[in-house]
Amino acid sequence: MKGFDPKFKDFPDYIIGITKEIWEDRGIATLHDYYGADIVVRTPGSVVVGNQGVIAATMATLAEFPDRTLLGEDVIWSGTPEEGMLSSHRIISTATHMGNGVYGNATGKRLVYRVLADCHAINNKIDDEWLIRDQSAIVQQMGWDPKDYARDLIAREGGPEVCVQPYTPSNEQPGPYKGTGNDNEWGEKYTDILNRIMNADMSAVEAEYDRAVQSEYPGGVTGHSRGPVDRFWMGLRASFPNAAFTIQHQIGREDPMMPPRAAIRWTLHGTHDGWGVFGKPTGTEVFVLGISHAEFGPWGLRREYTLFDETSVWKQILLKSGDL
Repeated sequence: MKGFDPKFKDFPDYIIGITKEIWEDRGIATLHDYYGADIVVRTPGSVVVGNQGVIAATMATLAEFPDRTLLGEDVIWSGTPEEGMLSSHRIISTATHMGNGVYGNATGKRLVYRVLADCHAINNKIDDEWLIRDQSAIVQQMGWDPKDYARDLIAREGGPEVCVQPYTPSNEQPGPYKGTGNDNEWGEKYTDILNRIMNADMSAVEAEYDRAVQSEYPGGVTGHSRGPVDRFWMGLRASFPNAAFTIQHQIGREDPMMPPRAAIRWTLHGTHDGWGVFGKPTGTEVFVLGISHAEFGPWGLRREYTLFDETSVWKQILLKSGDL
């Protein structure tokens, strides 16, 4: 790969390799080598600009979860080394809550949760990132309800006037990556499926998903067959029935020894004006950042992984409704 350290055999090896080097091998200082000085990192909970903020956040996480592992499940990517590449990296993490921190006092709880991260890399550095942790899975394993956790976090951060603001278009910071992915047929197919569902064509679930589909959704929820897929997407859309659904980035790939697969980064932006997974409508403006991965087989979409941060959605609802 032109411009990248030759120790990495390909782009997935680079992404998986530096993740382990930074987190598990304690090479936090290598962030100076692997991350751009002015990187923009967007999570549903905040927007951080600059590598120093990334280093600080990494150290804080490791202080709270010192035995954290980051097991790379897949890297779905597009682009070229010369023009830059975008990886959509799916991780399953294990960790023990051993230290006090953003999740409160140490509980000793052993956690398992997923992370989906879109990263742009060129010349051996990541300079733009969109990162979603399954926060609701984390807090529920610690004994919190996601809404209660969001309310408590607002208070611990100093109240609604000074607390960290969730990521929305109002605090977006432009980064160097302007791409939208590739035009591979599997990305196109998955985009079509999600657009149909978000336009209330729920028959797409029966038509496009394998009857034995495995689904992995926020809260660490694993489902089997089409029923959980229908309930998940219906519950989300029903909460925000008039929100604009936008595909931000789309990748499709076919690789040796792998099923055809796709990675989609999407947003929902509108008002909480429907009954769904977020309860009684509040009329508050909400912005949802999501990433979805799909694997296809001979009988349709056979595995789906989707994350958005339920705690950050609740934080937006609570801040704007005043229900504190």
